[in-house]
Amino acid sequence: MDLLDQLMNHTSVRKFTKEKLSSAIKKQLVLSAQSGSSSNFIQSYSIIEVTDPQKLEIIEGLSNCFGYVKDAGAFYVFIADLNKHAQILAQQDHSLAALKNEEAFTVSVVDTTIAAQTLSVYAESLGLGICYIGGIRNDLFKMAELLELPEYTFPLFGLSVGYPAEKNEVKPRLPLQDIQHVDRYQPMTEERILAYDHLMQDYYGQRSSNSADTDWSRKMLAHFYEPRRPQTKEFLKKQGFLF
Repeated sequence: MDLLDQLMNHTSVRKFTKEKLSSAIKKQLVLSAQSGSSSNFIQSYSIIEVTDPQKLEIIEGLSNCFGYVKDAGAFYVFIADLNKHAQILAQQDHSLAALKNEEAFTVSVVDTTIAAQTLSVYAESLGLGICYIGGIRNDLFKMAELLELPEYTFPLFGLSVGYPAEKNEVKPRLPLQDIQHVDRYQPMTEERILAYDHLMQDYYGQRSSNSADTDWSRKMLAHFYEPRRPQTKEFLKKQGFLF
């Protein structure tokens, strides 16, 4: 399959076969993640493969992702990680102030996301399916305890990888004119939002599994109905970040 076709046919997989990934494939996946770009070559991320059945069950429960965490071919947690850099600074008796701020944290989040997406693209080239699990942030304190995370780390998301047993149809993305701008930002108009809502309502109503009477606006209203995961700021402070 052409790479663009592969990318355009991406859909999250939430039902995997029972087959686990081989050690060789898992090594290739992590190597592919490492090949991604990194700001100033900081490489401010770590990847934790979780194999302990009890830990996987706990993660599945707190993330509310039943059936596609412990049953995946492999499950990874991507950590925004400035701990290794804190070690270097401490060894040289240097201030840690520069890695505690918003910019350093943003860089680590970007590095981590690029690594995960590079791994995901490679995984799909092998015929595997993936699903990002942002639900691990439902209980950051529990995740940190479970994975024994040190200061200056943040569990950003999980990633289930495996052999698809079932795949949903590809979701229609926003029209290019609402993503691609030239020379200045151009807000979506009410008419274009309505047009996209009609498109998404048809998709949700007609897809082969988990069909629903909804659209993009209603999904966004539900998502942003109230602030989510309010403990994030408290957790970041505990981990040593000072915003």
